[in-house]
Amino acid sequence: MCFVPTCGFTGSDGVARTCNPYGSRPCCNIFSFCDYPGQACTCSVCIDYRIGNPPVRLVGGQDGKSGRVEVNINDGWGTVCDDFWDIKEGNVVCRQLGFPGAESVEISGFHGHGTGPILMDDIRCAGNEGSLLDCTHLDSSAQNCQHSEDAGVTCTPGIRLANGGVSHRGRLEIYIDNQWGTVCDDQFDMSDANVVCRQLGFPGADSVQWEASYGQGSGPIHMDDVPCSGSETNILDCTYVGALQKNCEHSEDVGVICSLGSEVRLVGGSTEKKGRVEVFKDGSWGTVCDDLFDITDGNVVCRHLGYTRAETTLGRAYFGQGDGPIHLDNLECTGTETNIFDCPGASAIDCGHSEDVGVSCV
Repeated sequence: MCFVPTCGFTGSDGVARTCNPYGSRPCCNIFSFCDYPGQACTCSVCIDYRIGNPPVRLVGGQDGKSGRVEVNINDGWGTVCDDFWDIKEGNVVCRQLGFPGAESVEISGFHGHGTGPILMDDIRCAGNEGSLLDCTHLDSSAQNCQHSEDAGVTCTPGIRLANGGVSHRGRLEIYIDNQWGTVCDDQFDMSDANVVCRQLGFPGADSVQWEASYGQGSGPIHMDDVPCSGSETNILDCTYVGALQKNCEHSEDVGVICSLGSEVRLVGGSTEKKGRVEVFKDGSWGTVCDDLFDITDGNVVCRHLGYTRAETTLGRAYFGQGDGPIHLDNLECTGTETNIFDCPGASAIDCGHSEDVGVSCV
């Protein structure tokens, strides 16, 4: 359920809030409201800006967090010229849209050429402004640009996995109302995790980690009771209980391990960094034989899983015997491969599971 004020009011901080006229992501990162209790948060959104400041939107991107920058001045949309356009201006735009900041800025009509007026030129921001209009600039009457110079930006996603050591796992944190916060593990399952991982650019999730397995976060717990269907493209599109109504503590911060799409895993070890090497091939998981498997092969496996290198390789089913097929044998990686399947190896397998190889990564 969503618990936020209705649109069209002035908060205690003196900031006017009004209905977003274009009602599309990523503005749902600021305030969303439900038509009826229990329904999914819609993209009818309140955006937060001081009276007189124009809305801003990103057009032509494919992921909701990037695109050509367009502003609305005097009830008309127009583009922004890329003269003097750099990361400081990008940060202002992205924060205005509810993102933590800018990942990169784009020039020369990278996200396509806009139409209509070019409303701002020679923009110079300090980087701490609350709106792009607060930055010094030339208006449409003084600009000397063409739409081939339309500026763009790619914003940093308002979602991350923290304290996991590598990018594909960690405590789930999201950015709402200018604050990073955590997500409660109540009702959080693989459907929710798959949404998170796809949003982060991974093919899906491997597992959910409950009870602050990646350590307790700090700040607000932004989301509780998150029952995603699994088809959503953004975790904020799922129904949830917001920070004001949650009944969680940081001891319940949820974590996620995303799939790397590598079809490689480590099984049977005491930590995630070590275990029997298993690969997914022809529709089933299977093991790897220890014949010729050395530290060079281990390095390829560990880097493929997001680690730096292999500390050691361990043969003779050190982490226990697997079951099912033995998919790979006599591997001879050069060490430059990014995927174990790129390494040369035997087409015929002459091993038993007593020879299943393992690896310990660092």
